[in-house]
Amino acid sequence: MKITISSETLSHLFILFLAFYFSTPISEACHRIDKAALLDFKSKITSDPSNLLKSWTSSSNCCTTWEGVACDSSGRVVNLSRPGLFSGDDYITDTYMSGTLSPSLGNLSFLRFLDLSNLKELTGPLPPELGRLWHLTHIFLDTNKLNGSIPTTFRRLVRLQKLYLDGNYLSGVLHSTVIKSLTSLSELGLSGNQFSGSLPSSIGKLVLLTKLDAHGNKISGSIPPGIGKLKSLNYFDLSDNEITGSLPSSLGGLSELVLLYLNHNQITGSIPPSISGLSSLQFCWMSENRITGVIPASIGKLSKLQRLIIENNKLTGKLPSTIGNLTSLTEIYFSNNYFTGKIPSSIGKIQNLQTLDLSRNLLSGSVPPQIANLRELQTVDLSFNPLKLVSIPTWFAKMNLFQLMLAGTGIAGELPGWLGSSPIGVLDLSSNALTGKLPHWIGNMTNLSFLNLSNNGFHSAVPVEFKNLSLLMDLDLHSNNFTGHLKTILTKSVQDPRGRFNSIDLSGNMFMGPIDESIGEKPSMSSIHSLILSYNPLGGSIPKSLGKLGELLVVELVGNGISGAIPADLGGAEKLETIKLSRNKLSGGIPDKVLNLNNLQEFDVSQNQLSGRIPPHKAKIPPSAFMDNPGLCGSPLPPCKNS
Repeated sequence: MKITISSETLSHLFILFLAFYFSTPISEACHRIDKAALLDFKSKITSDPSNLLKSWTSSSNCCTTWEGVACDSSGRVVNLSRPGLFSGDDYITDTYMSGTLSPSLGNLSFLRFLDLSNLKELTGPLPPELGRLWHLTHIFLDTNKLNGSIPTTFRRLVRLQKLYLDGNYLSGVLHSTVIKSLTSLSELGLSGNQFSGSLPSSIGKLVLLTKLDAHGNKISGSIPPGIGKLKSLNYFDLSDNEITGSLPSSLGGLSELVLLYLNHNQITGSIPPSISGLSSLQFCWMSENRITGVIPASIGKLSKLQRLIIENNKLTGKLPSTIGNLTSLTEIYFSNNYFTGKIPSSIGKIQNLQTLDLSRNLLSGSVPPQIANLRELQTVDLSFNPLKLVSIPTWFAKMNLFQLMLAGTGIAGELPGWLGSSPIGVLDLSSNALTGKLPHWIGNMTNLSFLNLSNNGFHSAVPVEFKNLSLLMDLDLHSNNFTGHLKTILTKSVQDPRGRFNSIDLSGNMFMGPIDESIGEKPSMSSIHSLILSYNPLGGSIPKSLGKLGELLVVELVGNGISGAIPADLGGAEKLETIKLSRNKLSGGIPDKVLNLNNLQEFDVSQNQLSGRIPPHKAKIPPSAFMDNPGLCGSPLPPCKNS
């Protein structure tokens, strides 16, 4: 089995190697106190499938024969390393141990290095007795199932340099008395737990700290101003918490900071102009907050910035022209804010830019042609801005774009012919005023994997050349006036392993039926998750072969003039979550197998001609989903009359 190892894990393995390599040769037998402590630890382990502790026997010397244990020259244990992820010359092992941490570990009074990370199944609390190990410099207990809070006795670990507790079920507040005492700490990993309360102001006393990762907790309150005292900090991640308040201006004092992740919080206020002091910053992610105000012009001083992600906030004002000074930028994500004014032409200076997402703002005016100078640009998303483009600027034809998204930007008329020779793989021109026929050259766009032309005014049939789109996986043509048969779409070619549909939405058109009885056997349909064909005059019946679509989650056939019975075979599509068949002419009963699909969440057969008893079912389905079927009875409708 191929295993991907994170940089953090590699760091652990390297430190483990050094710890053993530099251990002093052993001349003394293992100290009896240390041996007893380790044997007690072993006794608390209930499962050890890879025999990590097999060599730990009472009759042997723990300093010379116990794997994962190293001692000093006096026979005192200084290193305990039994991680669940480790490697040798030609192998990597990923295993686990079940059990709890023995309080007896607190008797290893000379211990410097403790690594029980990645054992996955260690449970129970952190023993307060670990606080007695004042020689400790490294603790790695990440990726387990430890619970409870960090013991206040940890305040005695004044020599601790690295503390990793990520990926457990630890909770409680981060005690100020503990934090302020760990003045030797350079790396602190607390992510993926359930810590609550605020980040203590005493964090500012950890002046040697280079990494602070507490993402994925329930930490609240504001970021303490003292954070600006951590002049060596280069990695700061508080994402996915409940942080409130504004960004402290002292944040700008972190001149060594490379990575700043504050996304998915409740941060308010504006971005302080002092952000210009983050002269080493490369990755800035502050999306999904409530940040207001303008982007300060001083942001243009962050010459090393590569990714700037501030989408889904409440930012306003014009985009500063100084953004053009960020020549190292590769990604700009500014979507879903309230930016106004024109797109600054200085963006054309960001020669390394690969992604430009300004969608869902209030930007207006023409799109600056200088963007065509960006030879590395692969993705442009200007959707849902009042740009009033009327037509797609012709200079887009000169670019080597992979994704072009201009939904809701005022484009009108027919599709420009240059698209037929473009390398575009993702095209979204939905919610515009495009008209005319879907051109025959659409079949030349063989890189397309995603096509959205919904909410426009296209008419006529889909051309036969559409079958050439062998990589197309997501198609949305809803709310147009397309006509013709579905066969051209459903029988398109496939270029294995790609090109099988994930989703199709053809609703709100004039497509003719019936649906091909063998739809569930078409190669292009074998992986489909969502099939929406509502409000087309399809007629015919529901094909039984839909039940062969093992990945299908959503099927919507509303208002299609379909008659006949609901086939019990539909229950073969076992992953179905949504079935909408209302406003048709369906008759007969509701198959028990369909109504009792394990994952069913939404079901609607209202306004049909169904009859009989509604089968007992576990899903919570409202009465409205069965209404206007005069012959139906039984829960949640009124009871059936006795025959």
